[in-house]
Amino acid sequence: MAPKTNARRFILSLGLILLVVATLLPHPVSARTLNEASLPDLNAFALAVQNGEANTLRGVYAENIFALPVLQQPTYNAAFVSRDPNSVTQFSLASQFGNVGLLAHNDLSGQYFFQLYQGERIQLVYGDGRIEYFRVTGIYRYQAESPFSTKSNFTDLDTREYLTAYDLFAKVYKGPRHITFQTCIANNGNSSWGRLFVIAEPEKSLPQLAAQIQEQIQT
Repeated sequence: MAPKTNARRFILSLGLILLVVATLLPHPVSARTLNEASLPDLNAFALAVQNGEANTLRGVYAENIFALPVLQQPTYNAAFVSRDPNSVTQFSLASQFGNVGLLAHNDLSGQYFFQLYQGERIQLVYGDGRIEYFRVTGIYRYQAESPFSTKSNFTDLDTREYLTAYDLFAKVYKGPRHITFQTCIANNGNSSWGRLFVIAEPEKSLPQLAAQIQEQIQT
């Protein structure tokens, strides 16, 4: 089977798995809220999750919102999303495009994604303790035309833009390096009603900012 066909199959099945798996537990376990457990600071969190593997993403941190370990998908199972109530799952297919996809069910850690806002600082922690810095630059909400179909089209709730599942994947997971947080939007008793995507781009260094400002002045 051609790689493009494999990729298309993974893309179209992901939305269904994210939503249907959430309905399998009769008594979903809610993720901890900030009132129930105080978050560690970034340094303490980084020490807790690192394992010496420099190329393995081990944690994601947003101050006063979450400090979550990152779990990996099993090989050849790009539709797997963990039911661990205090973790996120790295989307392996996004990694093939040089980006970081982080998935969680909306009744578990995915609920935290709704608390992210424009400009929020995000830190990725790797196995060797290295930290990569990002800022939230985009928040997108889509309604699924057929919530339980792998071929569902989507409508942007803000712009009314209409996208196929494949086009939506390309929009949120391809392009220059970034993080994509993905979870489901529940509405009218339907936990599969829509999708939330939060995009965070690499934080610019001072030299990069200076160069950008200089370029804007010259133009």
